[in-house]
Amino acid sequence: LIRFALPLLIGNLFQQLYNTVDSWVVGNYVSDQAFSAVGVVVPIINMLIGFFLGFSTGAGVVISQYYGAKQYEKVSEAVHTSVALTLILSVVFTVFGVIVAPMMLQLMNTPNEVIPDATLYLRIYFAGITGMLMYNIGAGILRAVGDSQRPFFYLVVSAVINIVLDLLFVLVFKMGVEGVAFATIIAQGVSSILVIMALLRQNNCCKLSLKKLKIDLSMLNKISKIGFPTAFQNALTNFSNVFVQSYINYFGETCMSGWTAFNKIDQFVTLPSQSIALASTTFVGQNLGKNQVDRAKKGVKSGLYLSLVVTGALIALTLLFSKPLVWFFNKNTDVVAIGARLLLLILPFHFFSCTNQVFAGALRGAGDSRTPMIIMLSSFVAFRQIYLFIVSRVYNVIDLIALGYPLGWLVCCIVMIIYYKCSNWENKRII
Repeated sequence: LIRFALPLLIGNLFQQLYNTVDSWVVGNYVSDQAFSAVGVVVPIINMLIGFFLGFSTGAGVVISQYYGAKQYEKVSEAVHTSVALTLILSVVFTVFGVIVAPMMLQLMNTPNEVIPDATLYLRIYFAGITGMLMYNIGAGILRAVGDSQRPFFYLVVSAVINIVLDLLFVLVFKMGVEGVAFATIIAQGVSSILVIMALLRQNNCCKLSLKKLKIDLSMLNKISKIGFPTAFQNALTNFSNVFVQSYINYFGETCMSGWTAFNKIDQFVTLPSQSIALASTTFVGQNLGKNQVDRAKKGVKSGLYLSLVVTGALIALTLLFSKPLVWFFNKNTDVVAIGARLLLLILPFHFFSCTNQVFAGALRGAGDSRTPMIIMLSSFVAFRQIYLFIVSRVYNVIDLIALGYPLGWLVCCIVMIIYYKCSNWENKRII
């Protein structure tokens, strides 16, 4: 499990690194408005990307179970159906992102001085979103059959390209937000080319053949049974975060910048649990495909312990250096104070998030993605929005608003543990 999860973790670290460099460059060399703009668009971008990653998860579960069962012809059908679907979704997401996404900035009560840069970033990002989608589906296919090393290598290459282009476009060509957006889509395009070339050169059941690209309706149905609930959950959760961002935006640009800096740091803390959860999905899928139920359960338990230990160490280090970390993104003393306070308030709750991530990953690997969807939507959307609605009208301060996130994790953790312990999730495989 560690051997498989480690490349995922390091790869995600590099991916997060180049997103962080975007914020660091604009925060230190452009303006506070640009820094806020790059941060405020995150919920909108994550809404569409989260929807796609749900389908990617569905494809990975189907492929891993067929691969574990040695049904290689079915693996090939799933691979070609997944890639064909991704090409279609690329067109849909590009159109939606360029036309509709900027309108959502109004829903978030985004300050007028931030809207121009945020709109520009969104339109450039979604114009080049095909690269990101193709990389993720290709990497998901390779990981489903146990290859997490090459996707990691491609992310490293992409991260280096993004960092170099960020510095070139912003510091040399003075392109501002436009520069970091172009750097991102170019880097993602390179990673997608590398992963697609790898699939074209495979000599096993994952080999991609352009002649075989088509959507097999039976296979699409299996992928959708796993992927759609996850996609719907991701999209709706991130859509609700658009409204959470509107509560943050109410407190003004300085608070927005503090929240942006907090988010950039917080995303590094979540990387171990996300990577281990993804590894658990593949681990459970392959072992249940081989009918090794006890080994699948043992892997989930090991994944949970590993996630808690690594996340705990990261929380301790982050809290120890909270102010210098926020200062790295923005030198404004008020921004540093807000960001450091948010870290102290929220990070300890990530132990609950670890449990949610690993158990949800295991359930999806077994073929049960509907229940995690219901539990997470109830906690992350319904509970959180009700809490924020009440708090914002009773005692509207940034600390209580920010607690909407961790309290949602706590509610989800309690329900997720009960379901995992009491249900027969291991009998819900799809093949």
